[in-house]
Amino acid sequence: MTDPAPESIQARKLRHIEACLLPASQYAGVTTGLERVPWPYRALPELDLDAVDLTVPFLGRALRAPVLIGAMTGGAERAAAINRNLAVAAQRLGIGLMLGSQRVMLERPDTAASFQVRDVAPDVLLVGNLGAAQFLLGYGAAEAERAVREVGADALAIHVNPLQEAMQAGGDTHWAGLSARLAEVVPTLPFPVLLKEVGHGLDAATVAAVAASGFAALDVAGAGGTSWARVEQLVRYGAVLTPDLCEVGIPTAQALMGARRAAPGTPLIASGGIRTGLDAARALALGAEVVAVARPLLAPALESAEAVEAWLSRFIHELRVALFVGGFGSVEVVRGRLGDER
Repeated sequence: MTDPAPESIQARKLRHIEACLLPASQYAGVTTGLERVPWPYRALPELDLDAVDLTVPFLGRALRAPVLIGAMTGGAERAAAINRNLAVAAQRLGIGLMLGSQRVMLERPDTAASFQVRDVAPDVLLVGNLGAAQFLLGYGAAEAERAVREVGADALAIHVNPLQEAMQAGGDTHWAGLSARLAEVVPTLPFPVLLKEVGHGLDAATVAAVAASGFAALDVAGAGGTSWARVEQLVRYGAVLTPDLCEVGIPTAQALMGARRAAPGTPLIASGGIRTGLDAARALALGAEVVAVARPLLAPALESAEAVEAWLSRFIHELRVALFVGGFGSVEVVRGRLGDER
């Protein structure tokens, strides 16, 4: 099939939203691997459910639960509504929020309003977002600082997504020298910087390569949830034409364990197919500091802040119950517990 006519970044963002809502956007054969992580059960847990402490410090903020709303979108009116609904829910629940890629905002200032959420979420941990490939195409410290400053963010995520870019019409596919470039820029920035994948997994070799680059945390964003290679083919062709290639990735559980071994002192975010509170509990037990959830919140965010809050409240309750029946009184107690035993 031939590519359709080129479209604007804003139009592509809207098509991303539509594609992510389709079942075909999800990995078909690869799972996160979290379902194979055994979870302990204590018939006498010797603690009260409401006494389980989910609070954690992360990137200088206190979170009421070890949960971030993962990066989704921005750059269009519909995206603005999504981001504000997510932000309101994050504020009410005391959790963090990652913004979608802000490249469109830097290149089209008229789209900046779609990323502005501080007025409804003054207290949340807010993380900005730029693509790593842009740092070989002219971006530097000035663009990174602008992305954070203009939305009042606390930190910046730099996302890596080579498979997604390779599938995208006109995607950025020049990646040689990027590790060295990031090692130049990141230490100069006056705020915490995260490195994150988008859903195909941070491999241990990459984690080891950037371990000394100054990243404050790593989001492993493993395979098993949304395949952004699938999303790009759905946007580009209306169908997934290379399903086997779109299944490439490192399952979330494997990515977590590999990152923990490769960079034992670096805080980890677990994302990629996190769908239940038990998924979150298992990820914490494998060594994650916090977990991030995105795709399950997309449909609620199109509805209302209350719908987002309701989904997240159930998710956080499931996490509390998992820790309770496992005999874990806090996130601090459970973190890394199963990773040490495996």
